[in-house]
Amino acid sequence: MTTFGKTIRLFLLDGTANGLTTAELSNWTGIGIKVPRIKIRDYITRAEFRKPGVYILIGKDENNEDAAYIGEAEIIADRLVQHIANKEFWNEVLFFGSKDKYLNKASVKYLENRLYEIAKNAGRHAIDQNIPTRPELSEAEQAELEEFLANIKVLTAALGHRIFESLEETVIQNEARQQILFCKNGAGAFSKGSPSTEGFVVYKDSLFMLEEQLSLTNSISVERREMVAEGILQIEDGFYKLTKDYIFTSSSRAAAATLARSASGPIEWKTEEGVQLKYLEI
Repeated sequence: MTTFGKTIRLFLLDGTANGLTTAELSNWTGIGIKVPRIKIRDYITRAEFRKPGVYILIGKDENNEDAAYIGEAEIIADRLVQHIANKEFWNEVLFFGSKDKYLNKASVKYLENRLYEIAKNAGRHAIDQNIPTRPELSEAEQAELEEFLANIKVLTAALGHRIFESLEETVIQNEARQQILFCKNGAGAFSKGSPSTEGFVVYKDSLFMLEEQLSLTNSISVERREMVAEGILQIEDGFYKLTKDYIFTSSSRAAAATLARSASGPIEWKTEEGVQLKYLEI
């Protein structure tokens, strides 16, 4: 599939990243806004806040995990005031509207439903809310809104949040270059993974060693314990089994977590033919 570059224009209203940021794409009538919760009242009379749109509240849940709430409103400002009063977890909001009168009640409800679906499938943030209702729209309307949706995804990531980006999207999609690698030992540990734009993805059902060796660093040991506590690793037949795709910050960290010892990722991760990762990265 042919892809095209995009030009994104970011404007920091106060000259710093701690205030309101606008995000626009060339030849697009939409606009994205990012603003900290504590600054909303400073900007709430701006025109962007007085229009229909979809919004994403970003913060941490009671377990200190990334959490989000996705909603829509005919007047964004009014809904944000309600959430300031009633929802405590969030500290930042992103919302998307139109610079003209393109969006209406039906279209923002469609976008809300689709963003919810994408975020749930991506699994980046905890989304604790009812499934938004999707309105009946014509095929032409849906096609236009799907393009609008694609731009929202791009701008959300550009504004620092990958809530709508699945782990699969962070690995090389070109079949000629896609790297499926393996990390294993004679004791039965067996992980499957790929380099990612965020580090290294280890795929669901990989098997990690249970017993940790003294060479394993404390930070990786702590991360493994946290994965167990969160149900990401579960004991099965004498190994830890990965219950979902998981991203490590580096291939070495992924290898060490798998083998439960100090490990060099570029050496331990290999293709099915035995070619080490270090030779694929050059």
